[in-house]
Amino acid sequence: MSAKRKPPTIQQKKEEVNRKAIVWIGASIALLVVIFIVLFIVTGS
Repeated sequence: MSAKRKPPTIQQKKEEVNRKAIVWIGASIALLVVIFIVLFIVTGS
């Protein structure tokens, strides 16, 4: 019975890690966009 109860907890942990990964990827992309905008403004002026 214990072997059958372990997989669900593992799946929940994977979902939590995936959510954190999505947040980190989104934040990194947003930072890259902001950096490019700042570079364009500095080079344009």
